[in-house]
Amino acid sequence: MKNNRICQILGIEKPVIQGPLSWLTDARLVAAVSNAGGLGVLGPNAGLTAETAVSTPEETAEKMREEIRKTKRLTEKPFGVNLIPTPENDIWTPPILQVIKEEGVRAVVYTGYGEGAVIPDLFKELKEAGIAIIYRDINPTPENTRLAEEAGADIIVATGFDEGGTLPGTALGTFSIVPLIADSVENIPVMAAGGITDNRTAKAAHALGAEGVFAGSVFIGTEESRVPASVKKKIIDANGLDLLLFRTLPDYYRSLPGKLAEKLVSMDKAGASNEELGKVMGGLRGLRIGMLEGNTDEGYISLGTGIGNIRSVKSVAEVVDELTVG
Repeated sequence: MKNNRICQILGIEKPVIQGPLSWLTDARLVAAVSNAGGLGVLGPNAGLTAETAVSTPEETAEKMREEIRKTKRLTEKPFGVNLIPTPENDIWTPPILQVIKEEGVRAVVYTGYGEGAVIPDLFKELKEAGIAIIYRDINPTPENTRLAEEAGADIIVATGFDEGGTLPGTALGTFSIVPLIADSVENIPVMAAGGITDNRTAKAAHALGAEGVFAGSVFIGTEESRVPASVKKKIIDANGLDLLLFRTLPDYYRSLPGKLAEKLVSMDKAGASNEELGKVMGGLRGLRIGMLEGNTDEGYISLGTGIGNIRSVKSVAEVVDELTVG
């Protein structure tokens, strides 16, 4: 799509980015998205299991290097890596960023949360290295959008409350947040995230002012996804009305039913604090147990509200084609 700005910035053929998905991404999925014309993105813990998980920043960075190299063996197309920097005491970003530079990764999804998420010096370092910055704030606002653009972001992702994973603290749906953010930028394109799982929802995103889509849940149920068949079946059999919403850290999560998810909902209704709920939820460890190991007694299955449109296990290429508009 020669006239699409996202494609021009990233050197891709179709304005579709696969969300990082933490434990659920690996070289196979990411390369499949990139080979299909979109941009695959390696998330934190990409390719790892409970047995291969590591704890130090340096070990984590080297594990990412391994997955980057595996991805490069499977595709010659551009792909990205997720960064989740913090404004203070960030021991994780520097070693990962060094690996990204050394391995020639050309794009990052920069996930921002809270005050100070836009770090000008980090933006400058990325720009000087020739790395495209896809800025995705967990709580997108006109203010942090303008800050990110001024700092050097190439693309903004407007995330609605319809998404899976870590939900925004402001419960503003995709239909509301996308035009708000699209009207806030001066010169860079906006992508829509949250509840986009088929051609209809992709077309709606473009109609709202997005120039591409940023999608996660729809890729979890694909042939190339590393989640077990049991989890893919649960996705196909469910719709958005089946999802359970509960408070946690930092704000909200949702999950398909299971022993842990139901316990979290009960705790929420009983008035437990976000900190208490977050401890029982187990953070991204709970995601690994629920979605990578298929154990919903001790883990959760986090998905966006658009899952009702996922009715079969498709190839990544089929999904990318369906999400491509224009």
